[in-house]
Amino acid sequence: MGCSLSKKKKIAIPPPGYEDPDLLASVTPFTAAEVEVLYELFKKLSSSIIDDGLIHKEEFQLALLGNRNRNNLFADRIFDVFDVKRNGVIEFGEFVRSLGVFHPNAPVHEKIKFAFKLYDLRQTGFIEREELKEMVIALLHESELVLSEEMIEVMVDKAFTETDRNNDGKIDVDEWKDLVSMNPALIKNMTLPYLKDIKATFPSFVLSSEDEELELQNLYF
Repeated sequence: MGCSLSKKKKIAIPPPGYEDPDLLASVTPFTAAEVEVLYELFKKLSSSIIDDGLIHKEEFQLALLGNRNRNNLFADRIFDVFDVKRNGVIEFGEFVRSLGVFHPNAPVHEKIKFAFKLYDLRQTGFIEREELKEMVIALLHESELVLSEEMIEVMVDKAFTETDRNNDGKIDVDEWKDLVSMNPALIKNMTLPYLKDIKATFPSFVLSSEDEELELQNLYF
């Protein structure tokens, strides 16, 4: 009597932090099909240096800046805000939820909140004067503009004079909201138009084209 051997199918084990596309679609502007497309992008990013199903800071910098060793305040801050669990890596669920804030259909209040977190360098719940100064200096550096220390101080003082209504030396969330309402351009880069139809732009979306790399690099520069 003969016996036949059946081949066992390998069951793919999802990486740490993986979340079901239907679940992520229910809490973001993306559809389940679009979340699956984002997973292909995530796999590409998370295996660019260390193939462990997680995006490390070096991999994030490589995607945004084209150089994993380049120090950049904005890239660091975006990574830190994406890293909701603060464990030094970005999981798939964190990636989709955070990227959803940049979707054209995402609520404006979410964009304002995300932008506030970017500027709150020390994560105190306030934007302090020195934090704003650091961001101004970083912006000038990225734009290759050179201003005197005196001019930078004038810019920072002007911003606080217009925003810090209670004169406590820091900008709280409500003051930030008022500032954005008067200057919508502050969150202009919080919207990435191509996220509205990523199925149509994939696979060029996976950082293989210069246009998409430039779009990501301009995320907050």
